[in-house]
Amino acid sequence: MGRTYSDAVTALNTLQSNSAVIASVRKAEGNPNIQAIPEMIEWCRRAGYEPADFDKVKPIHIAGTKGKGSTSAFVSSILTQFLPSSAQPNALFRKVGLYTSPHLRFVRERIRINNEPLSEGLFAKYFFEVWDKMEESARTKGEPTDKTAKPSYFRFLTLMAFHTYIREGVDTAIIECGIGGEYDSTNIIVHPSVTGITSLGIDHVQLLGKTIEEIAWHKAGIMKEGAPAFTVPQLPAAQAVLEERAMERSVKLQTVRENPFVAEINLGLEAPFQRSNASLAVKLAMAYLRNHHGAELGSNPLQKFVRGLEKVRWPGRCEIRREDGIAWHLDSGHTLESIKLAASWFAGHISRSLQTDSTSTNEAASRKHTRVLLFNQQTRDAPALARALHSALTAALKDEQPFTHVVFCTNLTFKEEGYRPDLISINTDREKVEALDVQKGLRDAWKELDGSSGEAEVKGSIEEAVEWVRGLKTKEGENEEILVLVTGSSHLVGGFLEVLESEKGG
Repeated sequence: MGRTYSDAVTALNTLQSNSAVIASVRKAEGNPNIQAIPEMIEWCRRAGYEPADFDKVKPIHIAGTKGKGSTSAFVSSILTQFLPSSAQPNALFRKVGLYTSPHLRFVRERIRINNEPLSEGLFAKYFFEVWDKMEESARTKGEPTDKTAKPSYFRFLTLMAFHTYIREGVDTAIIECGIGGEYDSTNIIVHPSVTGITSLGIDHVQLLGKTIEEIAWHKAGIMKEGAPAFTVPQLPAAQAVLEERAMERSVKLQTVRENPFVAEINLGLEAPFQRSNASLAVKLAMAYLRNHHGAELGSNPLQKFVRGLEKVRWPGRCEIRREDGIAWHLDSGHTLESIKLAASWFAGHISRSLQTDSTSTNEAASRKHTRVLLFNQQTRDAPALARALHSALTAALKDEQPFTHVVFCTNLTFKEEGYRPDLISINTDREKVEALDVQKGLRDAWKELDGSSGEAEVKGSIEEAVEWVRGLKTKEGENEEILVLVTGSSHLVGGFLEVLESEKGG
């Protein structure tokens, strides 16, 4: 095996669980999570670490259903304002780690330092250091060195992230939970600096339970004695569980309401719902700074906080990409709650475009803009997400037909080349993907919802879907900007960005 970045990605992909394995876990009786942490600790030891070793990176641990990635990005952006610069050579720290999932275009996006993804060279270096330790441990125990000698995909990346941050000497690392909290692979953290729980909703019911109380119980599992904990206002049932678990662990849990000063800032993530995430991030960052650098903060760190909130960038979340005559609105909402928030954000942009028209000619004001939905969700209840999206937009726009055109595609990146290696996913049913079963079902469900004569297309790849939307521009004329919402899956949004960037040679 070679030792390049490409070799590392190829090896990493062998650790993915296929669709049959995932289906069997979902159907299993009992608690499939119960051994997760003991198993993760064993993998940790095989990599040469004890969980307490990760205290060195003073982790900031964040869980939640909606907004945990955005909140993590806000915290990282705030803390990196305290890095060395010409204006502040005596900085509080020099390296800030950020571990998130999933990635959009490149797997190395998951492991960041000072907001930048690891370089291909560093990713390959630290990947194979962990890979080799796993194989060496297996040989020592007289075990095979094949796939069974390594943890699964997410567990491996979690261990690799901690390994990277220790080897790189980061001063602190923001760690986003994968699924849940109590049994999540990241919850081998022994002594977090501070913990945060973002907005909760129903998701991953096979692993976390079907009620908000069960899900809150899992998310609360990241709270640890000795570390301050913060959350945003929750549904009463969820809030009660969080508070009960905080008491059990002798943790002081504080509820963070939207900070008025955040509303006055031009957030780097512009959607209104991001103000809650930003407010939580401010509390988390301040708690960390006061606990570890209180005497060095100075009298007015507020300017750095504002700059961090303004400069944050998080591709694929409330992001707009423009090209000639088309405004692509990207949001990787993939739960019922997050898809409604994506709809609200998109509706806001539609309303602003309509207001602009109303100040223009009467003809423009009376004509409905071309609005396109580009959607996929391959592994969840896709029709339910589509219905939630349609319902939210119908209510927000007071329009029974919120889109003039819809196109449903698979997550296959390119028609001819297939998937980029970083975007390969084997946890879907290949036959169903090739037969376009999900996409055809979505098309039929949408037609029942919409009752319109508008176009509803099915495409086999993201590249073909993008080409189809661009073809609408030729039909609609030169003077109108087509508004497109790309949503339903982070895999879709990541593949979409890959299509756009590959055209630029990026």
